[in-house]
Amino acid sequence: MESYEISFSVYFSCMPTKTITLELDAYEKLRRTKRGGESFTEVVRRATWSDAPATVAKLRNFYQQGGSGISDKYRDAVEKAASHDPIPDDPWA
Repeated sequence: MESYEISFSVYFSCMPTKTITLELDAYEKLRRTKRGGESFTEVVRRATWSDAPATVAKLRNFYQQGGSGISDKYRDAVEKAASHDPIPDDPWA
């Protein structure tokens, strides 16, 4: 008489889930960001999004507080270039 070993894997999610639709390029970007056995949920939780756009003032403050070690000469050149390149009313136009 033959015998069989039967095992069951049961997964119970304690958190509700939501299905979303992504365009292919966004999916590929998300997929490339995954590390090892990381889930898409873990990738999204690890992601950070700035609530406000970066400004020259924020960049200047960062540099003035010793950020990245960029020279004053380079910082001044960036500020000068930025003053000639104003933010458009519609950045998507």
